[in-house]
Amino acid sequence: MTLTSTNNLAVLASEDKVCKTLGIKFITSPEIVYIARNAGFDALFIDLEHSSLSIQAASQLCTAALTINMSPFVRVPGHSGSGFIQRVLDCGAQGVIFPHVDTADQARTAVSMSKYPPLGKRSVTGMLPHVGFRSASIEEVSRVGNAQLSTVIVMVESPHAVSNADAIAAVEGVDVVLIGTNDLSIELGIPGQFDHPTFAEAVQTIATAVRKHGKILGVAGIYNRSDILEDYVRRLGARKDGARDPGFLFSIVSSYTKTGGLPKDTYHI
Repeated sequence: MTLTSTNNLAVLASEDKVCKTLGIKFITSPEIVYIARNAGFDALFIDLEHSSLSIQAASQLCTAALTINMSPFVRVPGHSGSGFIQRVLDCGAQGVIFPHVDTADQARTAVSMSKYPPLGKRSVTGMLPHVGFRSASIEEVSRVGNAQLSTVIVMVESPHAVSNADAIAAVEGVDVVLIGTNDLSIELGIPGQFDHPTFAEAVQTIATAVRKHGKILGVAGIYNRSDILEDYVRRLGARKDGARDPGFLFSIVSSYTKTGGLPKDTYHI
C-alpha cells in the first residue's frame, strides 16, 4: 500500500527533530497548505475545537496536505464520540488531537475510537485519501492505519491531568502527550505565567512521564516565547511546537497599519 504522505511527526520525532506545525482555525482555502509547506512547516494542526471550521473544510485541508507530504492532524471538540473521530480520520487526518484528557480511561477511549482492532474499535473502509483514493486490502489498511495514519495526541491541560500524567502516558496506543499551556496555566491559577515555578513543575512532571513511557512530548499555546520553547526542546525533549494562522495574519496586518508597508520579505512581485 503506497501512502501519499509520510507521518512527518513520527519520522521527525524518531530523528530527535522538532515537527513544526501550523495551526489553522480561520483559513479554509487549501492554498494555505501549500504556502505553509513552502514556509517550512511539516504538519497542520486543524482546529475544530476553537473555530467554526466544518469537517468538509478539514477534509479539503487534509487532502491538500497529503498531496505535498505534509501531515494533517485535527483537534476535535471534546472527546467527540458518536462516530465523529471515524469521520475525521477517514477524511484524511493522519491523527486526532483530543483536548482535555484528564484520566487514563479517557486516553484509552481516545485510542479505541482512533485505532483499528486489536488496538481499538475503529471501523474499516477503503478508498482513503491517505492512499490517493486507491484500493487496498483490509489487512494493509488496518496495519498501516494503526502504525501511521491514526496518531493519538492527548492534551494535558489541568492539574488533574498532570497528577495522572504517568497513567495517561502509559496507555498503549497513545502516541503524543501535548501540553495545552494556556488552559493549564489558567487552571493552575497563573494564567499566561509560563515562567512561574508552579507551571514549570507541572511541565516537568508531564515530561518525565512521557519520557518514561517512550511517547512524544508536544507543546501548544506558547507562540511568543522562543526561549521557553527552545528550553523545552533542549531539556525536556519536546518534539512538536507550532504557530497559528490568526497570529501570522495579525502580525502582517498590524505591521502594515503601523508602518504603511508590509514587513520586509513578506511578498515578492
